[in-house]
Amino acid sequence: MEDKVKLIMDHLKVTFDRKKSYDDLKYRAIEYVVGDFMFLKVSSWKKVLNYGHMGKLSSRFIRPYEVLEHIGPVAYRLRLPYKLECIHAVFHVWMLRKYRSDAFHVIMMSDVEVHNNLSYEEEPINILSSDLSVLRNKSILLVKVLWHNHNT
Repeated sequence: MEDKVKLIMDHLKVTFDRKKSYDDLKYRAIEYVVGDFMFLKVSSWKKVLNYGHMGKLSSRFIRPYEVLEHIGPVAYRLRLPYKLECIHAVFHVWMLRKYRSDAFHVIMMSDVEVHNNLSYEEEPINILSSDLSVLRNKSILLVKVLWHNHNT
């Protein structure tokens, strides 16, 4: 029985070593300097703050924030604005992207009023079109709505 356990442990070690060698080929150390500016990755999940568009069309990264402190090997503290004070300011390196100055990338947050539960409200401007989709035993009204664009 002990021989079988030792054999299994040896096979597991070989498997772990093989996986580690594959992962090490793709690994790249990411280091940022205090004072650099980073884009912050935001979630596209429902019921989580989205900027600009709703759902899957929402921005993946939002405006550049300054790096205040390097915390550990893979975490950084950012200078967040007052509106985002309810969010913890320390982020993993995979949540950050280096900012290269280009005005096209910046989405201004000044037009978005964020509530305490990290939600915001948008108001429709106009109903552009509507269509009735008929399924086997029910009908669904499809409506195309023009939403107020907060970025203009």
